[in-house]
Amino acid sequence: MGLLDRIGKKHLFFDGAMGTLLQERGLKPGELPENMNLRAPDVIAGIHREYVEAGCDIIIANTFGANRVKLEGAGLDVQTVVAAAINNCKAAIKTAKTTKEHYIALDMSSTGKLLEPFGELSFEEAVDIYKEQAMCGEANGADLCIIETMTDTYEMKAAVIAVKENTNLPVFATFSFDERERLLTGGDIICTAALLEGLGVDALGINCSFGPKKMKGLLTRLAEFSSLPIIFMPNAGMPVFRDGKTVFELSPEEFAQEMAQTAAVKAQILGGCCGTTPAHLKKTIELCADITPPPVTEKDITAVTSYSKSCIIGEKPVIIGERINPTGKKKFKEALLNGDFDYIVEQGVEQQEAGADILDVNVGIPGIDEGEVLLRAVKELQTSVTLPLQIDSGDPQAMEKSVRAYNGKPMINSVSGKEESMRRIFPIAKKYGGVVVALTLDENGIPQTAEERLQIARNILAVAEEYGINRKNIIVDTLTMTVGASPDAAKVTLDALELVQKELGVKTVLGVSNVSFGLPQRDVINATFFAEALCHGLDAGIINPLSDAMMNTYYSHNALSAHDPLCLDYGNYIQSLTQTKAQTRPEETQTPLFAAIKGGISQKTFDLTKEELEDKNPQRIVDEILVPALDEVGKGFEKGTLFLPQLIKSAEAAQNAFVAIKEELLKSGAEQKIKGRVLLATVEGDIHDIGKNIVKVMLENYGFEVLDLGRDVSSEKILDTVKKESIELVGLSALMTTTAPAMEKTIRLLRSNNIKSRVMVGGAVITEEYAKQIGADFYAPDAMAGVAAAEEVFG
Repeated sequence: MGLLDRIGKKHLFFDGAMGTLLQERGLKPGELPENMNLRAPDVIAGIHREYVEAGCDIIIANTFGANRVKLEGAGLDVQTVVAAAINNCKAAIKTAKTTKEHYIALDMSSTGKLLEPFGELSFEEAVDIYKEQAMCGEANGADLCIIETMTDTYEMKAAVIAVKENTNLPVFATFSFDERERLLTGGDIICTAALLEGLGVDALGINCSFGPKKMKGLLTRLAEFSSLPIIFMPNAGMPVFRDGKTVFELSPEEFAQEMAQTAAVKAQILGGCCGTTPAHLKKTIELCADITPPPVTEKDITAVTSYSKSCIIGEKPVIIGERINPTGKKKFKEALLNGDFDYIVEQGVEQQEAGADILDVNVGIPGIDEGEVLLRAVKELQTSVTLPLQIDSGDPQAMEKSVRAYNGKPMINSVSGKEESMRRIFPIAKKYGGVVVALTLDENGIPQTAEERLQIARNILAVAEEYGINRKNIIVDTLTMTVGASPDAAKVTLDALELVQKELGVKTVLGVSNVSFGLPQRDVINATFFAEALCHGLDAGIINPLSDAMMNTYYSHNALSAHDPLCLDYGNYIQSLTQTKAQTRPEETQTPLFAAIKGGISQKTFDLTKEELEDKNPQRIVDEILVPALDEVGKGFEKGTLFLPQLIKSAEAAQNAFVAIKEELLKSGAEQKIKGRVLLATVEGDIHDIGKNIVKVMLENYGFEVLDLGRDVSSEKILDTVKKESIELVGLSALMTTTAPAMEKTIRLLRSNNIKSRVMVGGAVITEEYAKQIGADFYAPDAMAGVAAAEEVFG
């Protein structure tokens, strides 16, 4: 029986930790764990053998960081390391005392770099990096690929595409979440599940993060949402520091009991991550032996997502913002022709703030390369808005280019009942995932009757099924036509809407404002038609969210139709209108520069700062505009309403403003005030510097000078630099369990040399309790916490 055929029959078990065991068995300080595949193959094979004999079904090769980004610095190549790692697995299985069938998983994880536009690694470069690793894995005999401990949906998408495009390996994929149950880049459990289901992985889930008890909520929500087999591989609790060693709090018995109580009844595939041992897995397998795994069931949930926000279509009416579309918009067309993407981003930010749930993105005009412009527009919008996007194009090549590069599960607008349209669009939707807008027209044009439009929708669903696209991922547009040209146009549209919902049971969408083309005071008739459509059960309306008439209708309908219990949304909406009319925020923070920094519109901030400098001194601009704008974004980040990409984009916008200010200071001969100097370093053996780099950007924007020593920095180098530069605040970062002890070693070295510098620590494996145990002065779980620590140190 094949691996995938076994899922759901009985629980499948992955093995447990590798890195924490290697620390006990000869991993040298600063050494990559993957190097031990070559240097100490017997040690690696021995660990695998223990897991095999504990009863684990799937053995994960020691290839977690076996990609060229991580290996090149150590003088290793991917092919050699992957081949050795898989051979070690084979040797372990061959020599183990076992009667079970076992499988070898190629292990893939983060490159340690952020992808563009927030980092230096392009999406296609990431695909190529993972392609090399995946092909080596398949060539050397891996049975599947597990992409694990990922904290960025975009990097996960690159890895999944690489494996599926270049191998025949089954793909299992797991994310790792933080204390707020979010990814590093902001994604929640629905964002991650929708993305992975859309990409067509074979199983999805959660690993690392915390112990099984603390991850219970995440697992429960995933089980409610996922239509795929679920993987659950928690840590053995949280790391603690005892007797000079990093240990994990849960014993094999405690871990196994928690796994049996919750995990086994929610997930089909179990295993362990940091701190788990063969004993943890053996006990878990014993306690779960008589538990039948839950059935894998299809969930009828229509979801579109960005990297950080999900929108469920069907729970209550959804607003799709229509304004990023050149039709009838002279200024928008000029922006497209001039390459003014700031203008497009501003349209997106305005609609997001006005209450849109999804943004339509259409750039189709003559005289441009639509594929390149649409791709750029999608990328620029995703740097400044959190909303999911509806990618709207009549050009399938342009559509595919943008859908491939989109960070999330988009809406795809659109497919029609024309044979050519379906055969070109459905392969895109199947490969990358998405909710497809289905237009009820075909080779004969737009039908005049509701029944004919119903039949086209039925045909589209039948062809979608041929491609393996579930009907929950089709949303039907029964086509709004202007009543100025046909008196019964609106009635036919609404009748078709009802028929589609009743007969086919799918979600519906309409471009509402089409009803009023050629008529005066269009908002009046648009709002009335929108109300009628909502009463007919419309799931999503493509409207102008900046129109008071449309939004009045929307919030009133939701209050009247029980979509808004206790009328809370309606009340907040009315309050927002009142606040807009009586703006109370200080005048300085209402400037275009403030808005540009808050919105992350970095191209404009330099020129806007120059304008402000005409009648304000530099320090006043910093104190009254730049810092308040960054503070507002920082507060949104801390509350969980804004996420890392917005934080970075606003920081970049502020940096452009500071460039203009520095130029002014140089002209006048004045010096920029520095609040204090901070040293940052990723500790020895750790080559991940995403978090450290983000902290650096934020510190610099708040007026601190940063001395960045980079990654894989020895304790001795940090000590020498602190002495030489008289540093008062040291920031240390570690992402891996195997490198966390180097953080404690560095702090101990500083203290033993009577260094009075204060130390802040952070990283994926670091907790507040651990920070206290190793003697750190501050725990910085994110960039804003790092700024707060610096503000405290330097007053």
